[in-house]
Amino acid sequence: MGKTYERINGRLRTFIEAQPLFFTATAPLSEDGTVNLSPKGLTGSFAVLDELTVAYLDFAGSTAETIAHLRENGRITLMWCAFQGPPNIVRVHGRGEPVFRDDPRFAELLTHFAGIDPTTHGLRAIIVVTAELIRDSCGYAVPYMSYDEDRDLHGRRFAREDDASLSAYFTKKEHIATSLDGLPGLPLPLPPSTV
Repeated sequence: MGKTYERINGRLRTFIEAQPLFFTATAPLSEDGTVNLSPKGLTGSFAVLDELTVAYLDFAGSTAETIAHLRENGRITLMWCAFQGPPNIVRVHGRGEPVFRDDPRFAELLTHFAGIDPTTHGLRAIIVVTAELIRDSCGYAVPYMSYDEDRDLHGRRFAREDDASLSAYFTKKEHIATSLDGLPGLPLPLPPSTV
């Protein structure tokens, strides 16, 4: 049976921080807009900031749907599944905000991610999520799967980019500055990195 929690602490926090993979879901306000669901990983790219706030690093990718949806309406759900150990699914429903590289909060937020070198992944923003509803459920139908290691392809691909070439890369992509539905996405050109 599912349970609702007032905050992310104790067992919930331990579970969330131990998972190598989580998913984000967002949607535009338009009833015919494109719902987005994205897997997120890379060890060290997620942090629990306090009992109601989590954050993750938003790296270079082929679209910027999450950023566009958050800029429009802020709604986001994060989900973690237990693929090993006791079955469990945890969802954090809340309000999210992309904190871009030129935001005064960016440098301080980045200190929460000491376990990863963001310069090798084309860091675009830090997504900060304030929880409004925290729930878990059984996860009995989630299969057992093993985690071997993070792939190194993303880091190898984007480590060779500097701010100018990363901005040029994003400018060439069709759905970075605007979403699939035409919403404002990642502001371009990228401001210089402070890391």
